[in-house]
Parts: sequence; structure tokens; C-alpha cells
Amino acid sequence: MASKRDYYEVLGVNKNASDDELKKAYRKLAKQYHPDANPDNKKEAEAKFKELNEAYETLSDPQKRRMYDQFGPDGPQGFGGAGGPFGGGQGGYYSYNGSGFDGFGDFGDLGDIFSFFTGFGGRQSKKQSGPRRGADLNLRMDITFEEAYLGVDKEIVITRNEKCSHCHGTGAKPGTSPMKCPSCQGTGQIKQVQNTILGQVQTTRTCPECHGTGEIIKEPCDECRGKGTVRKQPKIKVHIPAGIDDEQTVALRGEGDPGEKGGPNGDLYITVRIKRHNIFTRKGNNVLSEIPITITQATLGAELEIPMVDGTKEIYKIPEGTQTGTKFTIRNKGFKNVNSSIQGDYVFTVIVQTPKKLSKEQRDLLMQLAKTMNEQPPIKKRGIFG
Repeated sequence: MASKRDYYEVLGVNKNASDDELKKAYRKLAKQYHPDANPDNKKEAEAKFKELNEAYETLSDPQKRRMYDQFGPDGPQGFGGAGGPFGGGQGGYYSYNGSGFDGFGDFGDLGDIFSFFTGFGGRQSKKQSGPRRGADLNLRMDITFEEAYLGVDKEIVITRNEKCSHCHGTGAKPGTSPMKCPSCQGTGQIKQVQNTILGQVQTTRTCPECHGTGEIIKEPCDECRGKGTVRKQPKIKVHIPAGIDDEQTVALRGEGDPGEKGGPNGDLYITVRIKRHNIFTRKGNNVLSEIPITITQATLGAELEIPMVDGTKEIYKIPEGTQTGTKFTIRNKGFKNVNSSIQGDYVFTVIVQTPKKLSKEQRDLLMQLAKTMNEQPPIKKRGIFG
């Protein structure tokens, strides 16, 4: 199976493009490749237009864009489905009037009216009585610095809707079943034709009897009261991969709210927040820390025990004459990259600690050292008047 084209390439923008730049690029290309504007090459235009919608739906949503940037189009949760700036995944697009593009044809009744006059475009509303995907769920999880470094398996409790086991999700009392709505004949929509000075205008609205479902439940289930779902708090196992960064998201497919009318379940998105550590910090995939050393260690050189994030220690020899602020690197002891086998480094900065209090013997020794190095010894403090 061929991999999908890069969404940024599809829209002709760079990866740092702003929301306005994305929308502008999408509108321009949607105008160019709209099927109604390409009657002689409609099949190819439809494929291109679908690809544009899919790219824009993903990159215009901050959460989906973050996931795409992290995992690509074939990552843990996948991407896809047409969408546009106003389409909510249903494909908002420009309507064509035979002489040019006038604006988005995805504004509810306004779009239907516009489509009536132009004879083109106008988004066809998806029947609400058909299969519907369940809602996605979002939550945040706090983990420690060490858990982010090593990876961790967690068991969490979430609150979500689940299919009612009593009525098997139909919403109807066991032994009965929902009936087709007599008002809309199961379409979930009511169409009306109005006479205006410009001719007849057809408008569509949600059926008030069945609220767009196309069905009416005469005897509701006692357990879910006709909803078909009940609120529950299941336990979910979550694997947080080693190397995950702050504010990155893990997606669990199918762990969201249940779909309706045979539609798929939604997904569960878990955004990670990493707690601060009192020793380590992170920059990219590198681990940073400050290691205090004595003045004699800095002067003479020393073997230091460097604490690692995983609880082990590394022996590192610093040379004599090391100055405070000097950085040293231990290769491949940083964070793993969640998308590759590359691993960052451990970079520590030595901070030379100057003693604040000395005994007389220690002071005399330092003064003797200063003399041998032709340094001016420190002058003993005296009072203001000598």
C-alpha cells in the first residue's frame, strides 16, 4: 500500500505555516481542483479535492496536527476523512456558479439556497439516520521525569458512554424495536419548498420529531432511558513510550465513546505532562544536569560519579584545571526518540564550589599556595578607621 503524500506538500505550505496560511492555501487549491470546475477531468479532480480536504482537516485541528507532526499520516491513530475549514469532517468547499467561485457552500441553509441558484456544489448533508462515529475523548496525564525517560505502563480510570447491555444499544425496551419516523420517513430531515420572487427555494432542516435520528422509540429501555448508552468508568491500560516529551499525545483507537447505528467507536487521546525534576532537565532529547565539585577536584582533576536518570551511575574523569561552567557529554545516555532508534546525550555542567569557611590551618595552606604561584595573598579585613 502506497504511503500518503505529506500533508504540508499537498497544501503547498511549510511545516511552520500559520492557521491563516493553511486556510488561504486550502481555499486557493480547493477553487482550482473543485470537481464542478473540472468537468473534463472530474475523476482526477475529485481525488485531488479529497486529498486536499483530508490534509486540511488534519492540519487545521491543533491536536491532529500535533499528532501528525509526531507520527505522520500512518501513526498510532492514523489520519483521514475529508474535511474543510467549516465542514467538521464533512468537506466544506467552494461552490461553483459557472463563472467563478463565490464562497464556501457549507453554511447550512445558506449553502442549500446558494446551490439551488448556481446548480452546482452545495454540500450534500449526510443522513443523520446513518452510521455515526463515536465522540473522541481527551484527558491529561501527569508522569514523572523518569517515567518519560524509561517508558511506563499505566492503568487509568476514564468516564465514557458505553453501549447499554440491556437493550444492546437500540434504546428500545427489550422485545421492542425503534420504528421509522413517520414525519421524515427515516431520513432525519424535513424538506420545505418556498416560493420567492426569484423562484422556488428548497430548504432542509432537522426533523423535530426524531431529532435527526430517523427513528422514534415508543417504549424506551428502562436501563438507559432510550439513549442506547450508559455512563461507566472502565479501567484502561495505557503504554507511555520511552522518550515521550511534554505535551505529546498518545492515541488509543476505539477507546472513545461508542458509535451509533453501527458506526465505529471514537478514540481516546491522552496528552502527557511531565513533572519537573530537582536534578535533571531536558532539551530536545538531551538530559541536562549540574554537578557540584570542590575546588581541589577542579584544580587536580577527579573521577566523578554522575547520577543517571535510570538510577545508575557513570564514572567520568574530568581533567585538572577544570573551570566552573565547563560542560561534559556522555554519549547516548539521553532520551530515546519515539520515532526512531536515535538517542540523545547526557550533558552535565560542573559548578566549582568555593568554601565559605576555612580553619586557620586551611587558610595558611592556601596562602602558602598563593605565594608559590606568585599570587597576592588575601588581605585581612580591618575596621573602617584601620
